Amino acid sequence: MAKTNPFEFIQQVRQETAKVTWPTRRETIITTIMVLIMVTLASIFFFIADQILGGIVGLLLDASR
Repeated sequence: MAKTNPFEFIQQVRQETAKVTWPTRRETIITTIMVLIMVTLASIFFFIADQILGGIVGLLLDASR
């Protein structure tokens, strides 16, 4: 593999960065809100599942005494 000098490397990085399609502010805000909503829903789901499973295990352990 041929070695590239630092100046050429920086030029190549700038060329590749120019090809990137950056999201707009609106897209970033909407995506952030969607992530927050999904995290909230997932945390509520896992909290409820944990409470149910914890209750079942508690019942099973108490019943075995």
